[in-house]
Amino acid sequence: MSAKWEKQSENTGKLTFEIEPDKIKEGLDQAFLKVKKNLNVPGFRKGRVPRQIFDHLYGEEALYQDAVNILLPDAYSAAIAETEIKPVDQPKIDVKSMEKGQSWVLTADVTVEPEVEVGDYRGLEVAAHSTEVSDDEVAAELKKKRDQQAELVLKEDQPAAKGDTVIIDFEGKVDGEKFDGGTAKNYSLELGSNAFIPGFEDQLIGHKAEDEVEVKVTFPDDYQAHDLQGKEAVFSVKLHEVKEKQLPDLDDDFAKDVDEEVDTLEELKAKIKEQLQDSKKQAAKEAVQDEAIDKAVTNAKIGPIPAAMLEEDVKRQMDQYLNGMQQQGISPETYYKITGTSEKDLRKQFEDGAEKRVKTNLVLEAIVAKEDVEVTADEINQELENLAKEYNMKADVIRKSLSDEMLKHDIAIRKVIDEITESAKQVEKSESAK
Repeated sequence: MSAKWEKQSENTGKLTFEIEPDKIKEGLDQAFLKVKKNLNVPGFRKGRVPRQIFDHLYGEEALYQDAVNILLPDAYSAAIAETEIKPVDQPKIDVKSMEKGQSWVLTADVTVEPEVEVGDYRGLEVAAHSTEVSDDEVAAELKKKRDQQAELVLKEDQPAAKGDTVIIDFEGKVDGEKFDGGTAKNYSLELGSNAFIPGFEDQLIGHKAEDEVEVKVTFPDDYQAHDLQGKEAVFSVKLHEVKEKQLPDLDDDFAKDVDEEVDTLEELKAKIKEQLQDSKKQAAKEAVQDEAIDKAVTNAKIGPIPAAMLEEDVKRQMDQYLNGMQQQGISPETYYKITGTSEKDLRKQFEDGAEKRVKTNLVLEAIVAKEDVEVTADEINQELENLAKEYNMKADVIRKSLSDEMLKHDIAIRKVIDEITESAKQVEKSESAK
C-alpha cells in the first residue's frame, strides 16, 4: 500500500492512501454476494443472478459504495500503521478517485496525538517522607481498637454528653414542609461524630431520655442535596435512650480479644507499630511516585491536547466509576439520587483532572518508546495470573478479554513508573523547596 501523511497543524493532518486492484476485486466480490440476495431479475430465481448479468444490467460501479465500506476499515488501519500516526478521533473520509482497473485513492482528515519531547525523568528530587512511628501514633491506634470494643451502657436519668449514643426519632422541615431524608425513627446517633448537619448533635447534649427537643440548623452551602443548600431547617426530636461507652481495661485479656495472634498487650503494641510502619512506607512510596511522575510530566514538552482526547478520558473515567457502583448493586440513577448529583456533576468532577491524566499517559508512553521497553512472555503470563487472582477468575478467561498488546502496554508503563520512582532522590522538604 502507498500511504502519505501531510501534517496541517500541530494535531491535524491529511492521510492519503490507496486500495489496490486485487483488494478492490475482493471487495467487489463480497459486495456482490451481499446485494444479490435481494435482487429480483426476470428469468432468475431471487438471489441467483450471475455476476456477469448483474454487471451487464447495472454496471460494476453499482457495487463501488458497498465495496468501499467493506474495504475501508482494513485499508485505513494499514495506512495508519504505514505512516505511524496515532489518531485520537474518528476520521473524515473522502474518496478522491475510483477509476475502473486502477487503485482507488482516498483521503482522511485525521486528528492525532500531540508530539511529546521527553525531559529529565531519572534522578528527580522529591520530598522525603518519614516512615517512623511514634508512641503517640501507636496509642491513638490502640484507642481506636479500644473504642471499637466498647459496650454501650444505658444511662438512667442522666443527660447526654459528647461521645454518648442516643436513640432518637426526628422529623425535619424546611419552610414548614417535610423533605426527603428528613425523617427517621429509632435512629442511633453518636454525639460528636459529626454524622449530621453541623450544630444538630450539639443541641442534643444535656438532654435526657424522653425529652423532646426542637433543633434548628442551617444546611451547608455545599450540601449534597442542591435544593437544601443554605436553607434553615427545624427538626422535632424525641430522645428514647441515652447510652455511654464503657471501655474495656487495657490489659492482656483485651489484647487477646482484639487479636488472636498475640498473648500480651506489649505484643499487640508491637504489632500495631509494625502495621503502621508498613502503611507509612506504602504511603511514602506512593507520594514519591506521584511527585516524581508529576515532575517528569512538567519537564516534558507536550503539544496542545486535542479535545477528543480529553473527552475520551472523561468518558472512560465515568464508565469505570459507574461500573464500580453497579458491581455494588447501585445503578447510575440510584447513585445520582442518593448523592443528590447528576451526570453533569460527575462529568465535571472528572473533567477537572482530565488534562493532567492525558498528559501523564502521553509522557509515560513516550518514555516507553524512548527506552524501547521490552516485555517478555513470562511477564505476560505472570500478569495474567495476577489479574486472575485479583478478580477471582481463571487465567484463560482473562486471556480471552485481553490481547498481548494490551498486556504489554500496561506492563511497560508500570516498568517506566517503577524506574522513575526508584531513581528519584528523596531530600528534606526545606532542601527540596530550595
